[in-house]
Amino acid sequence: MLFLSGPRQVGKTTSSLTETSPGYYLNWDNDVHRTLILSGPIAVARHLGLQELVATLPVVVFDEIHKYRYWKRFLKGFFDTYENQIRIIVTGSARLDVYKRGGDSMMGRYFLYRIHPFSTREVVDPTFKERDISPPVACPDFDILLKHGGFPEPFVQRNDRFTSQWRRLRLDLLFKEDIRDLTKIQDLGQMEVLAKILTNQVGQLVDYTSLANQVKVSSPTVQRWMKVLSSLYYCFTIQPWSKNISNSLIKQPKVYLWDWSMVADIGARNENFVASHLLKAAQFWTDSGFGDYGLYYLRDKSKREVDFLLTKNGKPWFLVEVKTSDKGISPSLYYFQKETKAEHAFQVSFERPFVEKDCFSFRDPIVVPAKTLLSQLM
Repeated sequence: MLFLSGPRQVGKTTSSLTETSPGYYLNWDNDVHRTLILSGPIAVARHLGLQELVATLPVVVFDEIHKYRYWKRFLKGFFDTYENQIRIIVTGSARLDVYKRGGDSMMGRYFLYRIHPFSTREVVDPTFKERDISPPVACPDFDILLKHGGFPEPFVQRNDRFTSQWRRLRLDLLFKEDIRDLTKIQDLGQMEVLAKILTNQVGQLVDYTSLANQVKVSSPTVQRWMKVLSSLYYCFTIQPWSKNISNSLIKQPKVYLWDWSMVADIGARNENFVASHLLKAAQFWTDSGFGDYGLYYLRDKSKREVDFLLTKNGKPWFLVEVKTSDKGISPSLYYFQKETKAEHAFQVSFERPFVEKDCFSFRDPIVVPAKTLLSQLM
């Protein structure tokens, strides 16, 4: 099976139906489809006509089925019985790889792909590449992407009023449907307050005690709510890298939003924009089989810090420090490149224009335009 997971309204259903037409589509939020799924695998197989001889295997898309308490048990039984008669795509706005809702293990029965908002490279050249790093390419819509975000509808409309209305609707659906359907959390009002506070915490270390005091709940509650918001693609966190670094690294994560257009502060938005690109690249390369990629940040007790470290197969690969204004190279880049032995070290400038030159041809720390480096990622 193919599991396609990602934020609400990022384009999972549209992509699935475009690639599988003609095919079958069953949505848990549809009353008729829900009744059919609850009738069991045999009833679904009959509905899909799996008892008939066909020239090519049909495709069925199960959308939002993770909202069903026994979704894993259903899919395991359906797949084990009919895997040679149909191809299966499962889409969901919760993280299908980690979200626990009962049922048996799906290990060995699916490949997971995580779909992200549009990125700089994708809006110019969405074709699949046979390697991780691509040649640089100019993106005329870079500023639109930064301002309106990478979700398809606001990016295409590129209208301030539409983006504001769309964002409000998406958050309403998140809190009034997704969290209500998938969790037992009752204090949705306070959880919305936490989500709002996080828009002003982007790029900062998560202080659970401080957040708990602001929201008026306990620190363990804030940690639990943060995990829920992450599982439903409202925010994501990155951990500090600790291997081969002298001095102990602090253990607090840094937080970012999936929709960077919600971040008002331009410096924080720029950092979130880069973080989202790096996370998308790391997850896409991992899901596509290029290797095992990870995204971290660097900081030591002396308060030396670099915004991001991307690893490849467990080894530091390249460092990224984000600067809104065009400044000299941060001394921390030199220090941490030496400590981690990372191959590349980039200071990303949002002021500099696009340059058609491969950033990864340089080994020593170098200032690079954001428009150039991000266009080389997926």
